[in-house]
Amino acid sequence: MSEGLVVVDKPAGWTSHDVVARGRRLYRTKKVGHAGTLDPMATGVLVLGVGRGTKLLTFLVGADKTYTATIRLGQATITDDAEGEVTDLGEVAGIDRAAIDAAVTRLTGDIEQVPSAVSAIKIKGQRSYHRVRAGEEVDLPARAVTVSRFDVLDVRPTEADGHPVLDVDVVVEVSSGTYVRALARDLGADLGSRGHLTALRRTRVGGLTLEHAHTLDELTALRESGGDDAVLPITPLEKAAAAALTTRALTDDEARALGYGQRIASAEPGRVEPVAALSPTGELVAVLDESRARARAHVVFAPASS
Repeated sequence: MSEGLVVVDKPAGWTSHDVVARGRRLYRTKKVGHAGTLDPMATGVLVLGVGRGTKLLTFLVGADKTYTATIRLGQATITDDAEGEVTDLGEVAGIDRAAIDAAVTRLTGDIEQVPSAVSAIKIKGQRSYHRVRAGEEVDLPARAVTVSRFDVLDVRPTEADGHPVLDVDVVVEVSSGTYVRALARDLGADLGSRGHLTALRRTRVGGLTLEHAHTLDELTALRESGGDDAVLPITPLEKAAAAALTTRALTDDEARALGYGQRIASAEPGRVEPVAALSPTGELVAVLDESRARARAHVVFAPASS
């Protein structure tokens, strides 16, 4: 069975679970998962783990991500994106590019963000979106996130349902857990108006980008062409780990020790990111925690060799 990572260019209208279900059929295994949910409206990079590749997904979920998006100023929706009904209108007269740029600057860096109420965050064991759709008022606490890039590409005045709005095309680079639709909402509020997201495309998860991606149509055509598993594109464990994580080379003794469940010296004590440890022959042995002087394995892939 093939195993590793597959980067899918998720189509609009599909849930992340839909893509996983298609992946299970294409790769003929139930052991398929994804790293980082994309809303049905969104498109772009969705990383699937196949076989033992699912063990890498935990480390990709926390990776920084890049998106292109369109924010509509002048309208608020219940979901903070185009999938929800419009709940309020705001004025856009007088909002110019300078004001937008200044507001974007205030939303860049380390910020406190209140997640969108219609989200998968659990409140007393129940998803927030279930509570909102049941008519409950949901008050989610703010959380610390990092917006390392928030660039305005274009601003276009237009109308929506007869109401003047501004469509703002942006590129954002954000830490894990950041809601881009909440950025759209907060940009509108900062400008004294309203805002929501009308388009979202994820272009990067960690070191994996759209350049690595395949559409579901491409993958399906390959499978239906009668080819075996070898014709379906997949990034092997070693290359997947190298593309997604910081790596270190092991000696034979270090690889053997990790295979036996032992700790080894950290190559760079104190680093917080997970580290892919590769044997002298390039095999993925483990993913390490090097936050202390002695590295421990988050997960071991290769058994000890004699």
